[in-house]
Amino acid sequence: MADYTTILDGLEVAMRLGIHPHEAAPQRVRLSVWMTVDYADPPSADAIDEVLDYDFLRDGILAMAAGPGFALQETLVEAIAALCLADPRVRQVRVRSLKPDVYPDAAVGCEIVRTR
Repeated sequence: MADYTTILDGLEVAMRLGIHPHEAAPQRVRLSVWMTVDYADPPSADAIDEVLDYDFLRDGILAMAAGPGFALQETLVEAIAALCLADPRVRQVRVRSLKPDVYPDAAVGCEIVRTR
């Protein structure tokens, strides 16, 4: 068995995320995802069909950002984790969200780890 960590780091999207009236408009959200992926063997043919193509993750997050939004960062990161774990090769996922513009002196965020 071979395991790898596939990373999508620092994807910035504009989305509705929050409970306050001023958060009804899309705001900047930075997302990072680390997926531990199990393969029967290390890739040998240097071909994408041997590994997890991370395009599904970016496309899925962009679709979420274009949707109605989320009240809580906790709900957002759970939805992203579920997207990742829908692929049976993903054994564990770590998802981090940050809202960098909430305060002038700090970003606020949420991070979870989910394991199959």
